[in-house]
Amino acid sequence: MKSEVDLLVSARRIYTVDDAFSTAESMAISDGRIVAAGSRAQLGERFAPRRVLDLGEAFVYPGFMDPHCHFLSYGIILRRANLFETGSWEEAVERLVAHHQRAGEYWVQGRGWNQNDWAPREFPDRALLDRVFPDNPVLIIRIDGHAAMANGRALALAGLNIASSIPGGALGASDGRLTGLLLDNAVEAVKAVVPVPDEAAKRRALLEAQANCFAVGLTSVSNAGTDLEDVLLMERLQREGAMKIRMYAMLNACEANFDYFTAGRSGPDSGQHGDRRRGPLCGERLTVRSFKMYADGALGSRGASLLEPYSDDPGNYGLKTLEPKELESVCGIACDSGFQMNVHCIGDAAVRAVLDSYEKFLQPGNDRRWRIEHAQVVHPDDLPRFGRLGVIPSIQTTHATSDMPWMQDRLGASRMSRAHAYRSLLAQNGWLPNGSDFPIEKINPLYGFHAGVARTDRCGMPPGGFMPEQALTRVQALRAMTAWAARANFEEKDRGSLEPGKWADFTVLSGDIMTAPEEELRDMPVLATAVGGEIVFERA
Repeated sequence: MKSEVDLLVSARRIYTVDDAFSTAESMAISDGRIVAAGSRAQLGERFAPRRVLDLGEAFVYPGFMDPHCHFLSYGIILRRANLFETGSWEEAVERLVAHHQRAGEYWVQGRGWNQNDWAPREFPDRALLDRVFPDNPVLIIRIDGHAAMANGRALALAGLNIASSIPGGALGASDGRLTGLLLDNAVEAVKAVVPVPDEAAKRRALLEAQANCFAVGLTSVSNAGTDLEDVLLMERLQREGAMKIRMYAMLNACEANFDYFTAGRSGPDSGQHGDRRRGPLCGERLTVRSFKMYADGALGSRGASLLEPYSDDPGNYGLKTLEPKELESVCGIACDSGFQMNVHCIGDAAVRAVLDSYEKFLQPGNDRRWRIEHAQVVHPDDLPRFGRLGVIPSIQTTHATSDMPWMQDRLGASRMSRAHAYRSLLAQNGWLPNGSDFPIEKINPLYGFHAGVARTDRCGMPPGGFMPEQALTRVQALRAMTAWAARANFEEKDRGSLEPGKWADFTVLSGDIMTAPEEELRDMPVLATAVGGEIVFERA
């Protein structure tokens, strides 16, 4: 007698991404989870489905996961001025003016400018912003989120002047005046006086971000840096059934989050929330079990903390945005409460400093899965420490192909082998997660798959790939955005592969990214996306 199941899915090929990297033709699903996977004939004999989904010649993969992105921020900037891929400072300001004429808001905000795309590759000055916006405060964030430009009105509202000093940040100055350039913690000083989006705006942002993620095949994302009120909003939206995407929320290391999720640093009776979690939250659609911190800035804005000075800015070693004492205080809280540590480290000095702090808490053979986010520049002496301490490098392969045109300017030829060394990092633990860091990069996970295996940009440059010895195989690249991404979040028992007992989260593509020519990988159409067996996106 055949067993009843809710759904039987069939396709030309289903990549289960199990340990053996086996394939199937069909999978049976009940109650949102996979019951079995195998050939069409086998499953046809075993199961009586209430519904059949025959995908014909399409290819099915575990739902794509992004283990490091800024999901809420992405949703918010969808309604702000789009300054990505501008060819000059003047073009960026023109777009800003056009956006302001439509939106008419008091604070003029945008994101995405990148001086490395301009000629010359120099930071701008606020003079043009002051002329165009004499009465409105302006704050526009650089592509990496670690630098910004502000006009005179915004600087005045933030109380900043030529004498201001900000630990872990820098203010651009020239001829005794502020240029408007803000680096790292200086950006936060201006953000502090910008009105925050209300709950209605955040709801809209979360749902718009979700729709765009589903359209590119993402079923699970990791929001890198989340405040308590945003965690609770995500939880409400999921309970309402509006937010279906699976969320791994990295907490900002702040007192409200410590108080709600741990014993806190202010005592057990502190705080305003009565229904404290006291420990990790591991739900079906929401996981909260890590703290996110920043040890330095970004390479593109020369804020990454380096062991040796920037080749194109002698004497500048970048910015250290985190003191060891503060990091180790949070590490202690994480140890006591069962949380991960996920620390942003771009430069090799930041990586070394964080590994030094981690080493005080991690014993060889541990399974805490503490992470270093980005790990873009790593000194060769520090590579073995990842494996010895079980520290996971959480990488973003599109950063390599975005940064390659100017990376040697920053590091010089002698240090290039330290940068974006994904194969070397993979060798330390035998696995690693690969995300996008959107909105710094595009949200499409296939861009990361392509960058990881081809090491070229969207135009196929450079021929043969950028530092091709550090490329991932296609099997490794797929695991890094599915099974290994789930493992990095302690979610491998429920997602990341299409195996019996796991959630039926899957992505349907028109072609086979395991065999297609490299030039076809980035733009492979997503036909459908499913979460728990429910189709949440379908191409018209």
